[in-house]
Amino acid sequence: MSRIALIGPESVGKSTLAKQLGKIYNMPVVAEYARDYVANLNRPYTYDDVELIAKHQTEEYEQYEHAIFDTEMIITKVWFDVAYCKRPIWLDKWMQEHRMDYYLLLKPDIEWQADPTRENGDKREWLFNIYRKELESLGVKYDIVSGSGEARLTHALNFLKDNV
Repeated sequence: MSRIALIGPESVGKSTLAKQLGKIYNMPVVAEYARDYVANLNRPYTYDDVELIAKHQTEEYEQYEHAIFDTEMIITKVWFDVAYCKRPIWLDKWMQEHRMDYYLLLKPDIEWQADPTRENGDKREWLFNIYRKELESLGVKYDIVSGSGEARLTHALNFLKDNV
């Protein structure tokens, strides 16, 4: 196994699935840095905050050759585009040069779980389609993971078993 990224809108079970896969494959799980960063701000996040998050993600990529990533730069790119209608000039080039080995795109077919850092409960399907277009434009190998609970895990495992 190498680098596996979980992508999807908020509240689709990325963290849960990442932990499950990490345990099964005995691989480190790289937690979603943005969640803790934003949760610990005592103010609304800014463009500069999102860029700091993106730079942290580049460091995590370099640090782990074999890991399950609870989120990935595609999500951050879309965050820049949706929230600010612009992104750092270095981001697209970095994404072209640094790819995960496998991507799991999680479908928003499980119940929304609100928390203070989530803000797009009504846009999950729309964001899912944007993430899918990003994956397709990068030309990377990915699978759409659907279902809930054990079915979601089994779906992910089947894709990885057939492709790793």
